[in-house]
Amino acid sequence: MMNQLYERITLPYPDEKLVIYSDGNDQYEKALNDLYAPPCVNYGQIVKIRKKGKVVEKLKRAVIGSPDLSDIETTDIENSNGIFRERVGRLVRKTKCFSKLKCRLEEALAVFQFYWNFMNEIDGKSTPGMIEGLIDQKITWSMFLHTIIKYG
Repeated sequence: MMNQLYERITLPYPDEKLVIYSDGNDQYEKALNDLYAPPCVNYGQIVKIRKKGKVVEKLKRAVIGSPDLSDIETTDIENSNGIFRERVGRLVRKTKCFSKLKCRLEEALAVFQFYWNFMNEIDGKSTPGMIEGLIDQKITWSMFLHTIIKYG
């Protein structure tokens, strides 16, 4: 994953740092140190302490650079992961709907991503694609399927 991130983003500089927050997995620190110069990275971790299944404390620490401890949070990505698991059956834990081929999982995620950005209204009238100015109307399933059939 970190190699793919490296290939897809603009290289960070000391005055334009890569900012990453994660859980307590130490593999991120090694990967970031292997890929980027430390002055170009702010990396912080948040470790959740649980008792009886409930989060009772969050420990935040700066691992590389000097991220602002008050900014270290993983709720956005946790929310996205929850939405994916909720809406894409192939990502549900302990499911019979798993993908036998990686390409099928990628295709299912691509359809969901298209739905989420161009069909799903988030404020009752606009899709994320409309808010970003990528399209001027909501795409319907009929439009989507007719385009797939017409253009493959």
